[in-house]
Amino acid sequence: MSSSSKPNLPVTNAVNGPPNADLVRERGAASFPVRDLTYLVYGGQERTEHLERIANMVASDPVFRKTDRFFLSRTEQYRRSLEKVRHYKELIAKHNLHSELDQQDLRQAIDEDLPIGLHVGMFIPTIVGQGTDEQQKKWLPLARAYKIIGTYAQTELGHGSFIRGLETVATYDKSTQEFVLNSPTLTATKWWPGALGKTSTHCVVFARLVISDRECGVHPFMVQLRSLENHEPLKGITVGDIGPKFAYETMDNGFLRFDHVRIPRDHMLMRFAQVAADGTYSTPPHSKVSYATMVFMRAYIIGTASSTLAKAVTIAVRYSCVRKQFPLRSGEPEQQILNYQNQQAALFPLLATAYAFHFTGNYIRQMYSDFVRGMRAQDFSVLPEMHATSAGLKSLTTWIASAGIETCRASCGGHGYSKLSGLPSLYANYIPACTYEGDNTVMCFQLARYLLKLYGKAQAKPGLRLPGNVSYLEKSTLLDERCDASTEELWLDPARQLHAYRNRALRLVANCANRLVAEMQKGKDEVLAVEAIKSDMVKVAKAHSYYVVLNNFVNAIEQLRASGTSTPILRVLKTLCDLFALHFIQADLGDFLEYGYLSSLHTEPLHAQIRRLLEAIRPDAVALVDAFNFTDHALGSALGVHNGRVYETLFEWAQQEPLNKTQVAPGYHEYIKPFLLAKM
Repeated sequence: MSSSSKPNLPVTNAVNGPPNADLVRERGAASFPVRDLTYLVYGGQERTEHLERIANMVASDPVFRKTDRFFLSRTEQYRRSLEKVRHYKELIAKHNLHSELDQQDLRQAIDEDLPIGLHVGMFIPTIVGQGTDEQQKKWLPLARAYKIIGTYAQTELGHGSFIRGLETVATYDKSTQEFVLNSPTLTATKWWPGALGKTSTHCVVFARLVISDRECGVHPFMVQLRSLENHEPLKGITVGDIGPKFAYETMDNGFLRFDHVRIPRDHMLMRFAQVAADGTYSTPPHSKVSYATMVFMRAYIIGTASSTLAKAVTIAVRYSCVRKQFPLRSGEPEQQILNYQNQQAALFPLLATAYAFHFTGNYIRQMYSDFVRGMRAQDFSVLPEMHATSAGLKSLTTWIASAGIETCRASCGGHGYSKLSGLPSLYANYIPACTYEGDNTVMCFQLARYLLKLYGKAQAKPGLRLPGNVSYLEKSTLLDERCDASTEELWLDPARQLHAYRNRALRLVANCANRLVAEMQKGKDEVLAVEAIKSDMVKVAKAHSYYVVLNNFVNAIEQLRASGTSTPILRVLKTLCDLFALHFIQADLGDFLEYGYLSSLHTEPLHAQIRRLLEAIRPDAVALVDAFNFTDHALGSALGVHNGRVYETLFEWAQQEPLNKTQVAPGYHEYIKPFLLAKM
């Protein structure tokens, strides 16, 4: 056979054959109506069916196919993403999907990091949140009609989380009523914004405002980057792609430099801070109001932690029911690997966490909506709480989801290492969430500062009333209380679970506050004293955020119970909530043992109850991941296909590998054949 001939590989034609018998049996054993749980997750039957129509439309559209992505170069993937953007725009018109919610649903169904992500996720929300009415009338119609494509440029080569350290300068020129944008140093180069490299025509740029040599802080400016005629960069603008990344091959993350670029005065977004024609500067009502868009993105990230982790768990659980390894006894059939306790212990807490994060996502979205309503009325009283809470939850959820995806990949054994499993790409594309919109460790510091401040106020003023999620900081007597869950059954009491999480959080806050005082008594000023306790501050933020997640899960179940949700649904959600609560106590057992809150009297029944919960979830595991209702397109995984034909799908997808187009590999004649045929 010539090297140009295709290999003689078997054609399975079996990907769409009958479903795997084990998965069929698993689905038939569910203790609850799966469809009802799906309706609960997605907001009701009507909403679910609407999402399904869009998801099925995308899944059946060849333009949106995903299986080719494994075999494309980076440039080809970017070009394919542009094709999908164009088709996305065509579908909006064809199917009358003009509402923001419909378009969001369509993008989620496409399930790819398209170069319009920041356009809709940050560029437009920044105009809405920080532009005046006149600025919104000018730019929103253009942005929503995709007559301009925008991005959001805050991060620089030299600075990310430390926003006050940004070096890009916008100097006001009173003589022309213009701002002059300049990148005075190499480290002032904007670096990382998605769609900046090649796609965007416009950008919201965050820069230090300077008026008559006076620094006025960091503010957002609307800047046109490229010609709308030929897409060439405008004068004074240097822009391009930052090069290869760990993932995100479809996204043109870019760099941007300004060489004294002039923009009109009304291109500064002035809803809260204004610069008059004569250079008079009016300060914003709150020092952190310009962070509103970042808070919006954090709320979005917290919400997506659930769906991303749910995808990984869906793949791993389905595969673990199809995959069989080792008989328990000689001569017996091999076992589904999900029957092994270690596999359950790896996957079921993540399944519970995906549901916990779902309810936390609902909570943070409602909190953000309340914040926006207040902001429009010039009420910024909830901003400190919103900023701190979203910072802590963003950190916790993305850390757990990232680690969870990797756990799911490892749980799939060798096949999990294949890109065709979908898990390596899911992991690589998700882990930047631990860094963008606020580095997680820095976010923990922000929440911890907030908690320490409130704790100090509560100590100084007994009887002070604090908001719900931090009200435990008022209760110093909680530190003297100990766990009384001495039986397995008592560990299933939500009040006892929450008591443990509150006690741990308060104990860590109190210890952190005491350490801060001790460091200052050594002669350190407050800045150096805080620096000495930052490891403790991360633990404080995590502990509080765990409590918020559990509290929301417990409250959600109680609200569902009050609204008449069926007993089977309530039972399975309660089991998941119990596993979430007990698993993360077990995972951080040292925190609870160190100060005597728990003893061996409590830990033995704790471990035993966790084992019981794993057993209780096992018959419902497939049904619980099915309730997330992901299409095969959304999962993009040979291992997670709904029909369970894992091996057939894996084999067929492998045939698309370009190396398989010929029997003789490229380079064989030049490099391998000479030494194979060389004389000994």
